[in-house]
Amino acid sequence: MKEVAAGNQRYLALDVLRGMTVALMILVNNPGSWSHIYAPLKHAEWQGCTPTDLVFPFFLFVVGTSMYFSFSKYGNQLNRESLLKIGKRTLLIFAIGLFLNSFPQWTTDFSKLRIMGVLQRIALAYGFSALLVLAVQRKYLPYIGAGILLAYWALVYYLGGTDPYSLAGNPATLFDTRLLGENHLYKGYGIPFDPEGLFSTLPSIVTVLAGYLIGAIIKGMPKKEVPLLLIIFGIAAIAIGMFWNQFFPISKPIWSSSYVLYTAGQASLYMAFLIWLIDVRGFTGWTSFFVVFGVNPLFIFAASGLWGRIMGRMIQVTNEDGKIVSGSYWLYHEVFVPIGGNLNGSLLYAISHVILFWLLGYVLYKKKIFIKV
Repeated sequence: MKEVAAGNQRYLALDVLRGMTVALMILVNNPGSWSHIYAPLKHAEWQGCTPTDLVFPFFLFVVGTSMYFSFSKYGNQLNRESLLKIGKRTLLIFAIGLFLNSFPQWTTDFSKLRIMGVLQRIALAYGFSALLVLAVQRKYLPYIGAGILLAYWALVYYLGGTDPYSLAGNPATLFDTRLLGENHLYKGYGIPFDPEGLFSTLPSIVTVLAGYLIGAIIKGMPKKEVPLLLIIFGIAAIAIGMFWNQFFPISKPIWSSSYVLYTAGQASLYMAFLIWLIDVRGFTGWTSFFVVFGVNPLFIFAASGLWGRIMGRMIQVTNEDGKIVSGSYWLYHEVFVPIGGNLNGSLLYAISHVILFWLLGYVLYKKKIFIKV
């Protein structure tokens, strides 16, 4: 999806930022070993924010920014054509996420299938925010966003247990369990709790709204004035998020309201720098690597997820000890550990996947194939 700015000039920085998020999503999702990861490439255990915790909200923020430009051809109005586009895209992205969760389908116990996931959250956050921005006048959107964040805080606080911001006490588990069933939730935290569940999808809508409002503002501005505005917004959002953190802790797993503001502010600062560097100063020679990811983002991300499942669940190799292991296990231990050891080998394994899917994206880019998911 191409971004068109005022005067029909593209904001190349948006493609680059989107591409950076996709590359980083592939990097952090594909270590050689989950036991050997550098700290910045790990998520915070529960509260706090590491560099890795910025990646997903950055992607949703850019989804919102791009959404303003793409909806311009519908006059940013809700009509039959735009409604069909939103519905089709939401269902498609959600279905791809379910497909990946259940792959390979012939070995899956569907009674224990995880329903939600990263793509499913992208689908729902996009779908609900798209309906909002087209159905409501833009001047009311900041108030709606603030209302959602405050309402979410109240829901977590009043519906939670004695410690509503903790893993055991937050109400998301109860809500998602009743709607989806305990067997269909993520189990990686030791108890059934889904960090991309339905309950915590509510505030993620505001992440997309924040990006949309930024897109609406910058589209009508001279490019040289955009970075300063984004810096002001970014600093203000970070400051409010850090202040709110004292009462509603920054936490990606429950996508807390303070996390929404803090990460939206960070995304705004990164966007400001990239627009200044690329679109204002014209330093574009280094951008092509990330543009390759940025013009086919969801397809490349979904392909990387599919490949990870093929390597981990379908390909089996007999190692030197005669033990049958997965393709991913063999590749990490037999190729990358001898090169870099456990920790650096794990990183090299992840980097190899980034390069692999860059090559796939490069072929598509050179052939001018842009797969809209």
